Amino acid sequence: MKKHIVLAAVCALFLIGGSAFGAEKSSTETGKEMFNDPKLSGSANGSSCNSCHKGGKGLENAGEKKKLTKLINNCLVGNMEGEKMDGRKAPMRSLKKYVQTLNN
Repeated sequence: MKKHIVLAAVCALFLIGGSAFGAEKSSTETGKEMFNDPKLSGSANGSSCNSCHKGGKGLENAGEKKKLTKLINNCLVGNMEGEKMDGRKAPMRSLKKYVQTLNN
């Protein structure tokens, strides 16, 4: 019985788009969608990254990957009134990939 419950839970994770083993891949396209999503990370005020940073405005010197994670999380929590994102997971990696394309 326990095996069936565990198997059902693992299957549910895959069906809702997650991966039980964190094997999701990051992509620039996903990052672009996230950058424009007013509900990103539980944003409570309807703003997206693009609300303040149209076309990458203000992100010209975001550069360094570790600092970029911190900058994004500061905006998510402060300006957007949402939750921090784990910098090691695919969603944050996707968002960083997209932001880095805005600097080129």
